[in-house]
Amino acid sequence: MTPSLALLVSFAVLLFMGAPIAVALGFAGVVGIYLGLDVYALATVGTNTYNGIAKYPLIAIPLFILTGMIFERSGVARGLVEFAGALVGPRRGGLAVVAVLVCMMMGGMSGSGPADAAAVAMVMIPSMMRAGYPREFSASVIAAGASTAILIPPSVALIIYSIIVPGTDLRALFAGGIIPGILAGLAIIIPVLLLSRKHDFGALETRSQSAMLPAFMHALPGLLAPVIILGGLRSGLFTPTEAAVVAVAYGLLIGMFVYRTIHLRDLYQLFVDSAVTSGVIMLIITLAGIFAWAGMTLGTFDMAAKAILGLSGNEHVVLALIMVVLLLAGMVLDGVSIYLIMLPILMPIMQEFGWSTVWFGVVMAMNIAIGQFTPPVAVNLMVTTRIAGIPLEKSVTWSLWLVLSMAIAMTLVIIFPGLVTWLPDLLGYRT
Repeated sequence: MTPSLALLVSFAVLLFMGAPIAVALGFAGVVGIYLGLDVYALATVGTNTYNGIAKYPLIAIPLFILTGMIFERSGVARGLVEFAGALVGPRRGGLAVVAVLVCMMMGGMSGSGPADAAAVAMVMIPSMMRAGYPREFSASVIAAGASTAILIPPSVALIIYSIIVPGTDLRALFAGGIIPGILAGLAIIIPVLLLSRKHDFGALETRSQSAMLPAFMHALPGLLAPVIILGGLRSGLFTPTEAAVVAVAYGLLIGMFVYRTIHLRDLYQLFVDSAVTSGVIMLIITLAGIFAWAGMTLGTFDMAAKAILGLSGNEHVVLALIMVVLLLAGMVLDGVSIYLIMLPILMPIMQEFGWSTVWFGVVMAMNIAIGQFTPPVAVNLMVTTRIAGIPLEKSVTWSLWLVLSMAIAMTLVIIFPGLVTWLPDLLGYRT
């Protein structure tokens, strides 16, 4: 067995055995280094482990995770529900649409699909059940809506992408994800309305039209969060990493002094929970550094890219193959892991066809978003079905309709790259 093959096979075997993704990446990297170089090369393991995480932009990740948890526990979601309800008004399927809209708004604060799904499901599923929506339908809608968090800035996965792919402007990625994120939300709302009317869901909805101005004023502190982040980035007032610090400070201000739902005694647990989540992500990133160095040194990634290009010289065929692989990966892995594993292989292919790194990063994110609510292993769906108290398999019928609709939206983004690049180009960012 060649060292390159040993690297990939050991990684696949460990994943199949159920090893944590971080362990699989690190151990496979060590195997590749030992077999492909020599025992003395193992001295690079410590250096590569450190180099994998010693990157200034990575500071933004734990800070945005903390921001998401602060907004989740500050009661912002309830204010957004009231505002979204005022926007939608009393109509059949309206509560389901409200759930999707709130997911999109929360995505502009948390940057994480599972965190978004948990926050919205806790608030919306009881209300949807009382209004006559089946649990499995409610769980599917919220899981799909929460997937937009990976597209709508700030997205943790897009931050990782900007670090791995040289020369990619994170501000351009954030701006490029806005229109596809809105398009993805519409792709969920349309079938949700049609299915609700066809099956008479929400027949028990008794909501009256809320007054728009009071609802807007109550939700305004939460709505301002993405405006402050993106506005500060656009104006040059702060960098993406500094934006994360500003977001944390703003979230604490809102939670402690505006909504008054977070108290000093709550801060310790908030910091602990965000540190645990951040630690998991950082451990994956740092051990992926060993895997990436081994793959690049042994030429594994170049060989894998050449093998993919050898299947077809047509860029559309190659892109279709990549999309299928990414969708399958998105069904079993989180977005951060997919970027870390796949990007070293995909970067030579991007260069070969001259694809825009911003466009490809957003398309990848959209594909992974679909995987987050595609059974059998869908991280968002696992969260919402657990909160709804139902087995995941019961939601398959409804989630597949949403998968199909969002796949159509992704196809439009692939066919019309301007949906991604227009806004960054307008703002003067390099795409």
